[in-house]
Amino acid sequence: MTSPNRDSTKQRRLDALSSLHNEQWRDQAQVAAHWSDAGQADPRLFEYRVEGNWWETLAESTATLLVTREYEHLVMALRADHSGGRISYMSLPHPSGLVADRRRNVVHVASTRNPNQIFDLAPVAGVKERLDAPSAPAEAELVPVRSRFFPGCLYLHDLALIDEALHGNAVGENAVVRFDSDGGAYRVWWPSCIEHANGPVFGRNHLQLNSIAAGDNLSSSYFSASASRIGRYRPGHLKFAVDRTGVIFSGKTREPFARGLTRPHSARLNQGVLWVDNSGYGEVGIVRDGGFEPIARLPGWTRGLCFRGDVAFVGTSRVIPRFRSYAPGLDVEASLCGLHALDVRTGQVRGSLIWPWGNQIFAIDWLPRDVTGGFPWLANRKRPTRTKRLFYAYTTATNP
Repeated sequence: MTSPNRDSTKQRRLDALSSLHNEQWRDQAQVAAHWSDAGQADPRLFEYRVEGNWWETLAESTATLLVTREYEHLVMALRADHSGGRISYMSLPHPSGLVADRRRNVVHVASTRNPNQIFDLAPVAGVKERLDAPSAPAEAELVPVRSRFFPGCLYLHDLALIDEALHGNAVGENAVVRFDSDGGAYRVWWPSCIEHANGPVFGRNHLQLNSIAAGDNLSSSYFSASASRIGRYRPGHLKFAVDRTGVIFSGKTREPFARGLTRPHSARLNQGVLWVDNSGYGEVGIVRDGGFEPIARLPGWTRGLCFRGDVAFVGTSRVIPRFRSYAPGLDVEASLCGLHALDVRTGQVRGSLIWPWGNQIFAIDWLPRDVTGGFPWLANRKRPTRTKRLFYAYTTATNP
């Protein structure tokens, strides 16, 4: 017969376990990101300093700038107007590619842990009237409306909209994939250099095919890679050759369109001109006559690029110490994590925002400031009550 004392001890333990389970997953940040540590961002990551006319340039652009900081697991939003600047964020596991669909006001973000995910975010349109709780005012913050899972071997990097469909670099397969509404990711393009007698080599990363300059269709698009062919060493190996081995592939010919780059990234078409970050030399510039022409040199590993009017917003990152050989044109110790507003006509930097404790920036894009002001979580202020009320009753106008 079980003793009463043993019964009471077991009951106390069951009660304690039940209480623990009852308190778990109460943070809206955790639920939104499917990640239990999402509410634990280190406040040092939000410290910044400004150089030049950063906030003034951003205010003139009337854009809310969206940025992924992959190694800090943050997607950030920066906006400014006559009242000043504001930075907000959402925690996601290792966010990389980001693209804003400005036709539908949806933001797609790739989360490249295993398994990979793509999150679709949309602005809050309103708040439902409730009898059981007071409502928080709607401020058009971006909230997740869908997430999709994909195998980790895709190793998703850049995202782009081509012919109104979402595409991404499946770096782990040396290919570009199209994401369809059925939840699938289908290979639609790859360079001719991976084709062998037994068929295309999709089984492992050989090229670091990592960004998309989106045209109207695949044929008019361009794709950056760190190598033009399958070599002895693969990306990630310290002996993988990078200095001036990078290329831009033509979507039409599937052959190199430009050569001589070093770890190129963030290829973008702007008013018919092909731009790219020459990351290993901290440069951003244009492709002309099969070669790269630098427009500006910046203090770090250039990655992330978007355009708003006559301003290019460019990201710089620190160099991961063990990959310093991948940055032959940089002073690794002096590299900074930050954003830079560049005049596309002169190459001059109008202003910069630097995160002293920051690490890696991956992608930059924007939505109009009047469409969204950013995320529910502010970088400099906690609002747990408002966030709880917002997520309890928000509505969105977009069906992704």
